[in-house]
Amino acid sequence: MPRVELVCPAGSLPALKAAVDNGADWVYLGLRDDTNARNFPGLNFDAAALASGLAYAHARERKVLVAINTYPQAGNWARWTAAVDRVAALGVDAIIVADPGLLRYASCAHPTLELHLSVQGSATSHEAINFFHQQFGVKRAVLPRVLSLAQVAQVARHTQVEIEVFGFGGLCVMVEGRCALSAYACGESPNTAGACSPAHAVRWRETPGGLESRLAGILIDRYAPGERAAYPTVCKGRYVERGATYYAFEEPASLNTLELLPEFARIGVRAVKIEGRQRSPAYVAQVTRVWREAIDACKGGTFTPRRAWLAALDRHAEGSQHTLGAFSRPWK
Repeated sequence: MPRVELVCPAGSLPALKAAVDNGADWVYLGLRDDTNARNFPGLNFDAAALASGLAYAHARERKVLVAINTYPQAGNWARWTAAVDRVAALGVDAIIVADPGLLRYASCAHPTLELHLSVQGSATSHEAINFFHQQFGVKRAVLPRVLSLAQVAQVARHTQVEIEVFGFGGLCVMVEGRCALSAYACGESPNTAGACSPAHAVRWRETPGGLESRLAGILIDRYAPGERAAYPTVCKGRYVERGATYYAFEEPASLNTLELLPEFARIGVRAVKIEGRQRSPAYVAQVTRVWREAIDACKGGTFTPRRAWLAALDRHAEGSQHTLGAFSRPWK
């Protein structure tokens, strides 16, 4: 079986170095604009930081991906193609793209640049993935977090495209690439503006009933004194439904598939991706270190996640709890 690669996030140069130093095979990042789906103030890379990060990673024989994975519109197409040109000229190892038009541009303008299909492309079947390979030469596809393990195996069996799955980090309640809840609340889609719950729409207010978090004026949650508050996203808010207040869409929990590593290897998954470009270098360092140790241990045959690994990952999980998400849904 081919070695399962570890793909880790970087929202800054220190985070990139933390990922490389702790065992990432690939580090993925974005530019400082809306061409990527983590377009937040103070996050991402300008040309100088990207060049420095590339030099650091390549000196240690690691690879760098740039996510240009939002959808350009008719009036701003040139900015997305310019982003592709810019990172190709700097020597990135691959780009992550969702938009078919941009994939066509990249494959024609930079035929030697490796293309990965973004999770935002919502390709959930081998037919869709094979289409992207035949039309644009896509080498790897990142699967949406809506497939069961059996469905992932079915996809991997019927394509020569490398399959990458999310292994740890935040979950999205929406079908990947169709972030309608945030778009409804904020008036701009994460798939074009690059940010779910953009910072300009977030407001916090102390009230007699507790600390309130609002998004574009919509009450997302109310926290009691001493209760841990989370960044407001519509899908993970608590709402009154039929007289009860609870997480009506999805409870805040992180995906953690460490126990599935042997199964991933068996069914042909080529890479495991860690979510969290908006997280700190300390998060990147610890999560990368745990997954590096686990992947290396998994190659030895019998594999059981160590308690120390799970405890370390739980410290970084939303609500200090984790789930297997769609991977463990027998009815699918």
